[in-house]
Amino acid sequence: MRLMFRTRVEGAENIPGSGPVILAGNHLTFIDSIFLPLVCNRQVFFIGKDEYVTGRGLKGRLMAWFFTGSGMIPVDRDGGRGGAAALMTGRRVLEGGQVFGIYPEGTRSPDGRLYRGRTGIARLTLMTGAPVVPFAVIGTDKLQPNGAGMPRSGKVTVRFGKPMEFSRYEGMDRDRYVLRAVTDSVMTKVMELSGQEYVDMYATKAKAA
Repeated sequence: MRLMFRTRVEGAENIPGSGPVILAGNHLTFIDSIFLPLVCNRQVFFIGKDEYVTGRGLKGRLMAWFFTGSGMIPVDRDGGRGGAAALMTGRRVLEGGQVFGIYPEGTRSPDGRLYRGRTGIARLTLMTGAPVVPFAVIGTDKLQPNGAGMPRSGKVTVRFGKPMEFSRYEGMDRDRYVLRAVTDSVMTKVMELSGQEYVDMYATKAKAA
């Protein structure tokens, strides 16, 4: 992977060397999740569709090996309780003192812009006390545009911001106004790091339009 992609890392020192931490960033294309494990000194766990590890044959086994080895935790996100399952999985990772990666937009950007964040990120940080390190992946959409197949080689930048902590809101993880404020503050930092245009609208709604 390092040979194929010329990856530049900025601000990696902002990731705490121990203890629980949430990495929250933008999501441009499928290969974004490859780059967090590639550039972090700590193992990063993240949620992925269970279909990535349930395929049959040699290809299915290779995909399962790759994704589980890179830190993906398979969750059925298509059911009615998919969001709750993803949230509880992230909570278990953080309570174990590990690193959890999340894309607050909830899905890949349909057009390269940054969309409104889902409040699951806020619930996670308020429930666990884990700091949030915002990040931006830049350039992956050029290597794998519009969900194309195999990505071409090229340059990618992963930029990390300073840790954000929200202990002042302790015990308020069910207050929707607090959840929205925390989520928006994280997305503002992601926007600053990525340089993307911000759209105050959920990406899923934009895709459905």
